[in-house]
Amino acid sequence: MEKAKKKPEISDSALFAEYESVYHFALSLCHNESDAQDITQETFLKAMKAADRFEGGSSLYSWLCAIAKNTWLNKCHKQGREVDLEQAESQFQRIEVSVEQLVEDKEISFQIHKVLHQLDEPYKEVFSLRVFGQLPFGDIAALFSKSESWARVTYHRARKMIIEKLRKEKYL
Repeated sequence: MEKAKKKPEISDSALFAEYESVYHFALSLCHNESDAQDITQETFLKAMKAADRFEGGSSLYSWLCAIAKNTWLNKCHKQGREVDLEQAESQFQRIEVSVEQLVEDKEISFQIHKVLHQLDEPYKEVFSLRVFGQLPFGDIAALFSKSESWARVTYHRARKMIIEKLRKEKYL
């Protein structure tokens, strides 16, 4: 008999750790600090109420951003505002910080190296191999005897950690 897949538990500290990132995401949607605060608070209220439905198929951050995006869309709909989803999606892509581009700036590059030095393995090595070694995910996966999907996820988690630390230290 197959074991039932255990759902991940969401702790208050895990939610709190994502608060600032979700606020920045909400701010990128509505361009208004007050609305972004409202959307973020409503997002976390909804997340706490629906925590038992979180399946773990995506990261907690992705799940929270999906809630925030839907909250924002509902708010726009209630206010009778039209939302051009294609324009919003292209805006999301422009807003996302490109760590690879930041590495080219010497001052920020130094800060990235400082933050990178603080990361645990395998995040540190996977990020370095991808950004500085310019290795494809398939090669990184082969080095670790893991799947390409594992390499991608590990890289994106490392990237997210670096961006969060840079924001916390006011470099972004």
